[in-house]
Amino acid sequence: MTTITDRKEGQQLSSVAAVKRGRCLLFTGNWEIKCWNIDLVARKCRERKRLLLVLVAWGRRRVRVASVEMGMKADAGKEEEEGNKDKMGGWCPAGWNLKQDWLPDGWFCLVCGASDNQELPPNYVKLAKDVYTPDFIAASDCMLGKVGYGTVSESLAYKVPFVFVRRDYFNEEPFLRNMLEGGVEMIRRDLLTGRWAPYLERALTLKPCYERGIDGGEIIAGLLQHTAKGKYFVSHQLSGARRLRDAIVLGYQLQRVPGRDMTVPDWYSLAENEIGFQPAASNADMNVKILSKLCFEEFEILHGEFHGLPDTVAFIKSLSGLAKIADSSPQKCPMREHVAASALFDWEEEIYVARAPGRLDVMGGIADYSGSLVLQMPIKEACHVAVQKNHPRKQKLWKHAQARQQAKGLGSIAVLQIVSFGSELSNRAPTFDIDLSDLMDGEQPMSYEKARQLFSQDPSQKWAAYAAGTVLVLMAELGVRFTQSISILVSSAVPEGKGVSSSAAVEVATMCAIAAAHDLRIEPRDIALLCQKVENHVVGAPCGVMDQMTSACGEANKLLAMVCQPAEVKELVPIPSHIRFWGLDSGIRHSVGGTDYGSVRIGAFMGRRMIKSEASSLLSDSLGGIEPQQVGKMTPDDSDEGHGIEILKTEALLDYLCNISTHRYECLYTKKLPECISGEEFLTKYLDHNDVVTIIDPKRTYAIKAPTKHPIYENFRVEAFKALLTAAQTDEQLCSLGELMYQCHYSYNECGLGSDGTDRLVNLVQEMQHSKSYQDGSASLFGAKITGGGSGGSVCVIGRNCIQSTEEIQKVKIDWALSIFNFTGNLIVHTSLWRRLAKDQEMEFA
Repeated sequence: MTTITDRKEGQQLSSVAAVKRGRCLLFTGNWEIKCWNIDLVARKCRERKRLLLVLVAWGRRRVRVASVEMGMKADAGKEEEEGNKDKMGGWCPAGWNLKQDWLPDGWFCLVCGASDNQELPPNYVKLAKDVYTPDFIAASDCMLGKVGYGTVSESLAYKVPFVFVRRDYFNEEPFLRNMLEGGVEMIRRDLLTGRWAPYLERALTLKPCYERGIDGGEIIAGLLQHTAKGKYFVSHQLSGARRLRDAIVLGYQLQRVPGRDMTVPDWYSLAENEIGFQPAASNADMNVKILSKLCFEEFEILHGEFHGLPDTVAFIKSLSGLAKIADSSPQKCPMREHVAASALFDWEEEIYVARAPGRLDVMGGIADYSGSLVLQMPIKEACHVAVQKNHPRKQKLWKHAQARQQAKGLGSIAVLQIVSFGSELSNRAPTFDIDLSDLMDGEQPMSYEKARQLFSQDPSQKWAAYAAGTVLVLMAELGVRFTQSISILVSSAVPEGKGVSSSAAVEVATMCAIAAAHDLRIEPRDIALLCQKVENHVVGAPCGVMDQMTSACGEANKLLAMVCQPAEVKELVPIPSHIRFWGLDSGIRHSVGGTDYGSVRIGAFMGRRMIKSEASSLLSDSLGGIEPQQVGKMTPDDSDEGHGIEILKTEALLDYLCNISTHRYECLYTKKLPECISGEEFLTKYLDHNDVVTIIDPKRTYAIKAPTKHPIYENFRVEAFKALLTAAQTDEQLCSLGELMYQCHYSYNECGLGSDGTDRLVNLVQEMQHSKSYQDGSASLFGAKITGGGSGGSVCVIGRNCIQSTEEIQKVKIDWALSIFNFTGNLIVHTSLWRRLAKDQEMEFA
């Protein structure tokens, strides 16, 4: 006899349970019959109820990352208190509890993983921790959780719709998402605020029809067998050597060190793209005659030109393809980002398109925030942004946005909707939307601090700060008020995390497109400075302005020479015809928002504050016994210490480190600076470091001497580099340019911004240069350096513009790839075999 309690009415009903081999079969006239390998679960059958299974983790428990659901991350074997991590993608935020009204009428929710002390509403049922979850999945109408191997496979096997949120730092997630036939992605913000209904209703309309095998061992064995036989490959032209290389790279990807955000190196590409970043091609290099014949049946170009850029032509053609997605045949399954983009625009209204390129940091790098001269080169890879404005009543809204506005009860209000292409391969949500009123705090735009917190809530949507932040900055800095809805489509070919300014390209292209749509006249320099505010204050990355300036003001085949005080363009320096620059990916992801970059910047500003204090002391000592009215008549050498009164006065009011000459630094200040200092000690003595975009941590120790020395010497190196570009075309010229780049690279390392991958590339260039010089004196590569913010990313190489240098670059790529595999220990390939594979593939390591 089994007693079951009806939770809704509190009645106890009796029924007979026949038990055999662990299965319980419940017989009763008023209850649905269900079979499970677990304790009995029953639900009243007066009317059809929907059953939702939620996979979640609360409270104090020992978990592994792979076993925690709903994006809750923890280290293996480490205990965490409930609500200890108030971060999206970590534990549930403190105080987050399930609420009764989050479920639509007629739904019951089974909760897996709830803590013992977690109180649940009456329409939620807490399951025991040792239950067999697959049986519950099979019995449910829908499941809600995060993407994982188990959840995806069970959703497919049992044909249960899956409402999911994205996981952070789970590189296999895009492949799992693509497998889902009955998947509905939920924005994590909606998960935590209880806006579940639109997603559940959408899930019920899906009819998963996975009919393939469900025995994992057999499927994997079949895949391996087919891959080995060449049944599964991208192109019929791919040889066995290429398929072997695919397998090697896959092993490299799966074996990367935990905690290091390392992606598949860019020399591996299914499209066989070239890794070397080339200068943006000029109009003369394009076949304008062919481009002029291209026509777009769905679009009429009302204003502007293509400027002979094939990527812009391709982007416009992709827009015309979006309008056809809604009419595509059922056999075709476009990516979610394309489906969202197809519903983004009113195709009968005007769409504004802007393009902004990435950049290769030739010289200057992290010295930009210290006021250095920098030399930056635009690259051919660029970001395109399409913008449209619409009256709120005419704006097409996604279903969850409609539900949000209906819940507010304010009618149609202006909304910002953004779609980002490429999200499927970069582990971020493809869409973002927000009511424009939510960016206001009363009558004024919200503060940058609140905006940074808003965009940081959901890591899968943090990317939206780069695009949506431009709207907030225009509101805050220029007083613009947006009364119409704004739709934004972002499509960027600039590689992310490679140190080539992918974020600045998005910011500049977005702001240019929004400005054009709203008839805002903003100069390119001002656009760059506004976009820097987006990155500094909304995103929270303490970068300088050179990235945005290059994207907004750079020209093809020229180096942008700019003094970053704050952003003064000196000139556009043509690249001599006998010189060429390459950008090589180190395979290590770079971020200016990282800890190393920020701490080096803080150290540089601390050093500036110390130099100002020391200069003030020297000035005070030098003025001893001198009448104040006589100070203005003194020459720079008329001081007791011989340091120059006027120079000391300037240094006591120092705005930028780079305004100190190298000899003054060595003469007066280098011995006064400590190697490092604690944040607490510095704040006690100097109060502040006068940098508005970084905050000193009193408990942390900061390096001082290396971060202070680097920009002072880098400014000198960049000025020398610029002067050498116009010198006579000799080997001595190229050797001197290369030497300056080497010095810059090792100065980065002294600051703690180097990496193993970039060091290996620079060393390979050095070895190539020296071996050729010793053999016959015919070296064609002359120098290399880490770029941008350091700590990974790309390496810039300088060489002679000739066929030999191209061949040597290919050789460096191959040797680097070989060293990576030997270094990581994933798969050791004999050198002769590797070179033979490279030859078979025509050296296409991109």
